[in-house]
Amino acid sequence: MLNQQVPLDLMFQALADPSRRIMVERLSRGPASVSELAKPLAMSLPAVVQHLQVLEASGLIRSEKIGRVRTCHIEWAALQTAEEWMLERRKTWEHRLDRLGDFLADQEKG
Repeated sequence: MLNQQVPLDLMFQALADPSRRIMVERLSRGPASVSELAKPLAMSLPAVVQHLQVLEASGLIRSEKIGRVRTCHIEWAALQTAEEWMLERRKTWEHRLDRLGDFLADQEKG
């Protein structure tokens, strides 16, 4: 579990920024060039590249350069890791709330 913490920390830190979430959302529909990712954002191209570097370092995306065009792709396995972590937390809390519900129901009876 501890070994997973570092990648998860990097993923959640990367997703904490609204601009990076916009980029991930766009990439969830398919690969895109850096220019395409920059279009809806009110920032310079170098700033977009810095955000993409954070996403790539977190493992959420990968990029490849063909000729003069850098294309980014989403890394579904990384998103699945984050999803699994959240699902485990959800299961834990659902179990706790079920137990609380049972306890309260017993209190009403007694």
